[in-house]
Amino acid sequence: MSAHPADSAVYGHLWTTPQASALFSDQGRTQAWLEILAALARAQAETGLIPAAAADAIAAGADVSRLDLGLVAEQTRATGHSTMGLIAALRAVLPESAREWVYYGATVQDLSDTWFALVFRALGDIAARDVTRMRDRALGLAAEHRGTPMCGRTHGQPGLPITFGFKAAVWAAELDRHLQRLRQGRPRWEVVQLGGALGTMEFWGDRALGLLDAFAARLGLAAPAVPWITARDGVAEFIWLLAAISATVGKIGNEVYQLQRPEIGELRESFTPGTVGSITMPHKRNPEISEHLVTLARVIRAQAGLALDGMVAEHERDARAWKAEWLVVPETGMYTAACLSLGARMLDGLVADPGRMLANIGQHRGYLLSEPVMRALSDQLGKHTAHEVVYAAAMHGLDAGQDFRTALRADPRIDAISDAELDDLLDVRASLGSCAAFADRVRRACAGGQE
Repeated sequence: MSAHPADSAVYGHLWTTPQASALFSDQGRTQAWLEILAALARAQAETGLIPAAAADAIAAGADVSRLDLGLVAEQTRATGHSTMGLIAALRAVLPESAREWVYYGATVQDLSDTWFALVFRALGDIAARDVTRMRDRALGLAAEHRGTPMCGRTHGQPGLPITFGFKAAVWAAELDRHLQRLRQGRPRWEVVQLGGALGTMEFWGDRALGLLDAFAARLGLAAPAVPWITARDGVAEFIWLLAAISATVGKIGNEVYQLQRPEIGELRESFTPGTVGSITMPHKRNPEISEHLVTLARVIRAQAGLALDGMVAEHERDARAWKAEWLVVPETGMYTAACLSLGARMLDGLVADPGRMLANIGQHRGYLLSEPVMRALSDQLGKHTAHEVVYAAAMHGLDAGQDFRTALRADPRIDAISDAELDDLLDVRASLGSCAAFADRVRRACAGGQE
């Protein structure tokens, strides 16, 4: 029986992925912590702080399958301490000669914060993989549809024609910027923590800094310039980035959600036979993926606020900050993994309908080309006067149920534009601006910085 949706056998697929869940399960977390303790022992032996034989024994015992997780849980509750249960269980499987060297001089945050750094590396790899997949699919759509006209919309209303390739290029460029942020940020948050009681490393004396470097090297992480016990900006930045990435995926999901409404019908998600949209309305095909992407993005963004709150920490240690992160990091990580997996799946199966896109432009009877007409008339009347003239003609024509050409020709001030010129101005494909060029620019820019 599960209390959290992410752990549910029924609903877990909506909130996490097996890969992300494995990071945060009792087994996954405990194994990671054991590996950190083994790396610490090896580094301490390397710097002459503990016997090499003790480090070898600790490394050999660092296997979650050998530990009694029931004992870990019982001792954690009994002592009220976050890692005393783990220490007791690990010591129980070690030879007596190694037991006193476990966790030698380290403290809770040395273990848990270093685990965060490993988790951030793993989640960063997941994000880089899935965001790259989405970006590349968006780039493919930009190339395929660089010249495919569709209705551009502002304030939810029809504006000017654009191309679907232009829209997809905007998605790709934004996703590519997130890949850049992931690359640039790794040195700031993939950093070990090793400070001891207050971050001064006093326990290890003059071997402290050598130990710090050796410990970081064994884990493949960076060593900090100074311990970050109360400097939670790296955690907050990483969680913020996951929230920002999910916001982009949520935005794309929302766009797909809106544009596949039957009255618009320009995009549609792939359909899996057997998927049921409604138990009462058998005809329905619901936008299940795009809809859920918006949901996931909302809950992930909410976690970012808690991570930022953790930056306001007190003195040299403040458990109120980092214990909240013990909830924020797993939930954000699992939700983000689900969001990116579903986002990639949605884009992979996305189907565009160029015919419907063009038909939707046509149903507006030429009014979407008001800007080209105004621009041409500006040469004769000046831009602002041209706006007033075209505005008046458009408003009258819409109220009268006329098409745009008829509305324009009813105003003699527009006679400065010939019929032939008006034909050109009302040609959708001649009024797409630099849409195709921008799609090409994005493809070139992304190709220059691909993973």
